[in-house]
Amino acid sequence: MKKLWRNYSYAIILVALCMVSLVVIKINVPSSPSHYMTITVSAGQSLWEISQKYEEQHGLSEIEFIKWVEKYNGISGDNIFTGDNIIIPIDARKMEVKEVQNLASY
Repeated sequence: MKKLWRNYSYAIILVALCMVSLVVIKINVPSSPSHYMTITVSAGQSLWEISQKYEEQHGLSEIEFIKWVEKYNGISGDNIFTGDNIIIPIDARKMEVKEVQNLASY
């Protein structure tokens, strides 16, 4: 066993680090944009306003929210227009549950 460790210790450590890295990446990287909510931009709305409107649901700072939206929608510098459909970092499945709970409370 010592001989095996001595000969392959670097390779074993490298493989272990790769496996840990993959687990961390899998946890932190969203699996699919389809799980996120898509909204239609209204007249005069900015990413800043959208961030503030949904701040309780996304849990990001406004700057983090804007950067995320720009990255996943392929836009830059708050270039959104009325009628654009954009993906925002809110789990659509959780929002559906909240909407059903709100309807049930009436």
